[in-house]
Amino acid sequence: MKILKNIVVYGILGIAAFLSLFPFYFMFVSGTNTNIQILSVPPKFTIGTELMNNLAILTQKVDLLTSIWNTLFVSTVYTVLALLLFSAAGYALAKFRFKGKNLIFTCIMGSMMIPSLVMYVPLFEMMIKINMTDSHWAVILPLLANAFGIFLMRQNMLNFPTALLEAGRIDGVGEISMFFRIVLPNIKPALGALVIYMFTSMWNNFMWPLIILGSEEKYTLPIALAMLDGNPTNKNYAVILLATAIATLPILIIFLVFQKQFVAGVMGGAVKE
Repeated sequence: MKILKNIVVYGILGIAAFLSLFPFYFMFVSGTNTNIQILSVPPKFTIGTELMNNLAILTQKVDLLTSIWNTLFVSTVYTVLALLLFSAAGYALAKFRFKGKNLIFTCIMGSMMIPSLVMYVPLFEMMIKINMTDSHWAVILPLLANAFGIFLMRQNMLNFPTALLEAGRIDGVGEISMFFRIVLPNIKPALGALVIYMFTSMWNNFMWPLIILGSEEKYTLPIALAMLDGNPTNKNYAVILLATAIATLPILIIFLVFQKQFVAGVMGGAVKE
């Protein structure tokens, strides 16, 4: 009976894994085939010989390297700033006592109920007033007000031993030094989870960069890929899928590198000791 149960469980998990991974496989393989091979019935599921040709067409239609660099710059700077700001905010809300702390946290959590779409108009007007439109900093700075990142770090900070902080204060360690030398090195799982979430969200961000960026040389990858749609009746799906595969690859790498920290970080913020 136990053997049969294991067979059923692993069989279901195997089917689920296949259904999850097959779209990625088909996307990568389709980037090496022609449009006719993709649209044939059945489509070609093996690696083709058109990779370099599709890549040449892609680079002719969009400035691929510039778009990748823009997206990498925006996503990396945003992630680094988010790590510093959200971990500091979570640390303050979890370990410091001051008036209005619970009210501030309630307001932060309440902001998660506001749809992001309704914020675009006031944010755009703000960027115009400070003369920051059509710049990558206009993409980065407004999105640093992220309630989920603060919530995630606060929940993980609640489990951090307060006795360790008190011992550091007794030894004369300053608050800033203690934050960087004691707190951050001991919450690596939470930081790994935050890296995945923030980098992915910025890498895939489409609407706000589309609104605030006006120069093609400053376009991020999602905007550049949107230019590939072309005529609905004459789309080159091989080139589109190749571009999508290139855009997806960094996200997969980031997730594979930080997957253990991601799981541990999310689970660490799920309970409070």
